[in-house]
Amino acid sequence: MARAIGMVEYATVATGIQAADTLVKTAEVEIIEAQVVCPGKYIVIISGELSAIKASVDACIANYGEKLVDSFVLGNVDDGVFPAIYATVDVKNPRALGVMETYSGASAIVAADAAAKTADVTLVELRIARGMCGKSYLILTGEIAAVSAAIENANAAAGEKGMFLDSSVIANPDPKLWDKIL
Repeated sequence: MARAIGMVEYATVATGIQAADTLVKTAEVEIIEAQVVCPGKYIVIISGELSAIKASVDACIANYGEKLVDSFVLGNVDDGVFPAIYATVDVKNPRALGVMETYSGASAIVAADAAAKTADVTLVELRIARGMCGKSYLILTGEIAAVSAAIENANAAAGEKGMFLDSSVIANPDPKLWDKIL
């Protein structure tokens, strides 16, 4: 898979599907996810060469900007982002717990990428607007200092577009909590 990804998030399904068509017609990109998420928004995640992704996302912003909730283009996405999106991470030794919540799916992915690139942490889950009224969150683990630094950078990344909602760091979560999260 290409290391560059992009995403558009629209307030309506009709515009989201139209944007998905524009994404693939504008440049050589692959749709890796296109679906309805709560509360009736539509997200499209694409992969490909960075210049192609940028051109496709820019075309969607220009043509359908009035219904755009959020978007991003990332040139070198961290390897831990996709396993976290698909909840396929196998955490052997959970330590400190970091949680960060956003108002959009796109901002959560950008925040997760920033967090993973900040410190030695493991992205556990990246929930993209499913069952959350359009909000999204990320969960990560690692040593307390690493988790604190990663969450701080994630907050800043989501805050750049005003999409940061809340975060917390738990130094020593109870094993009963980890049993439910993992």
